[in-house]
Amino acid sequence: MDLSSLLGSDAVKIMHAVSSKKRLFQDLAEMAHDCYGYDSTRVLEALMDRESLGPTGVGNGVALPHARVNGCDKIHGVFLRIEKPVDFGSVDRLPVDLIFALFAPEPSNVEHLKALALVSRTMRDKSVCAKLRANADPATLHAILTEGPASQAA
Repeated sequence: MDLSSLLGSDAVKIMHAVSSKKRLFQDLAEMAHDCYGYDSTRVLEALMDRESLGPTGVGNGVALPHARVNGCDKIHGVFLRIEKPVDFGSVDRLPVDLIFALFAPEPSNVEHLKALALVSRTMRDKSVCAKLRANADPATLHAILTEGPASQAA
């Protein structure tokens, strides 16, 4: 498994700002619909349900929201960079500007955990995050995410 199998080339977006965490989830749900044809209402509900268990902001300006979505046929992801970070309730209390969301079939299996671990390893890499923050072209961001050694699962 590698990130190029999870993240479509059209599933990367840059936004100036979002008004709230809920609005961010709405944007992620719309991206999942536009990129993969998922029902945006189901995706939004699944993201909100998962987030109610605890925040998916992992620190250093990164969030990894993920959810099991009814109607999802395989694991997919979307990536969003926000120029004006949003409060996310992260473990380090810092606002979030890099969001990699994962959507998995319901019921999910070990592949969902492997995908989440792969994304987590990639987004913990400080040099990857620095490159993501330094570039403003979605195609470049997609290349950064999918072409590094961190994008290969063990």
